[in-house]
Amino acid sequence: MDNPHAERQNVLLQRIIKNADKVTETIEELNLCLDEIIRANERVVIAADLATKYGKNVQYNLEAMKGSES
Repeated sequence: MDNPHAERQNVLLQRIIKNADKVTETIEELNLCLDEIIRANERVVIAADLATKYGKNVQYNLEAMKGSES
């Protein structure tokens, strides 16, 4: 006669394994989506950096012009 606790544990273990596989698959899909988003945002990051640097250069030049006028 088989141990009923062992059978129940086996069923539960199989459910855990199945759910863990689903979670792993979902995380892999999420990682792929995040990689796409990161690649899509690369140009936005570059544009933002350029705009920030441009703003700093404008501020520097405005301050330099004020200093030369005095």
